[in-house]
Amino acid sequence: MGVGPGDPDLLTVAALRRIVGADVVAYPVARLEGEGMAARIAAPWIRAEQQRLPLLFPMVQEAEPRRQAWHAAADALAAEVGAGRRVVLLCEGDSSLYASCSYALLALAERHPAVPVAVIPGITAVAAAAAAASSQGMPWPLALQQEPLLVRPTPESAEELEHWLDQARATGTVLALLKLGHRWSWVQPLLQRRGLLEQSLFAQRVGWPDQLLSRASAVNPAEQPYFSLLVIRQGWPAVLP
Repeated sequence: MGVGPGDPDLLTVAALRRIVGADVVAYPVARLEGEGMAARIAAPWIRAEQQRLPLLFPMVQEAEPRRQAWHAAADALAAEVGAGRRVVLLCEGDSSLYASCSYALLALAERHPAVPVAVIPGITAVAAAAAAASSQGMPWPLALQQEPLLVRPTPESAEELEHWLDQARATGTVLALLKLGHRWSWVQPLLQRRGLLEQSLFAQRVGWPDQLLSRASAVNPAEQPYFSLLVIRQGWPAVLP
């Protein structure tokens, strides 16, 4: 179930209903003693009498520890459902877009196919960033008319980003880059060389109290947190107000 990017007010009515009606609230954590960002977002709606079920999703590169964690999460969720309890699994942002919980759901379908599942979508950080920028005097529609929109993780190299920027310019595509983080230190000068900083929206920790929204030209080229993104426009449709 997607709980949105950070602001508890951005939870959907469907999400709130599932949380309120749950016996068990499950959520991913990077370490078992951690709270988890999805749980922090939904905290105003979680009651003291509800059972909390943190599920360990380790932030490591190796495949096997992650695979084992997904299997363990699926088994834990299935056990709660099998005991007759109503369970919600919280997921930051949208439940199907680059979501850690998607792997647990895939493992659940494989290992426990009889467990009923309802997936509730959530507001994405990209949509929330564009809306927040437009609300702050920077009109920034994600896509207009027939414009394509490409949402993807930030590439790992300047050469790959140059490729995607060239493709986006040739096709009139708006490019949204997620998981910017430390890559900003080389992405910023690349966009500067191409004259794209003024046409790029920088967003950091969307929906949180320390949210930052700005044209990329005003953002320091130093490394930025993992939860930062860019929306890059290289043009506008011919028909505008």
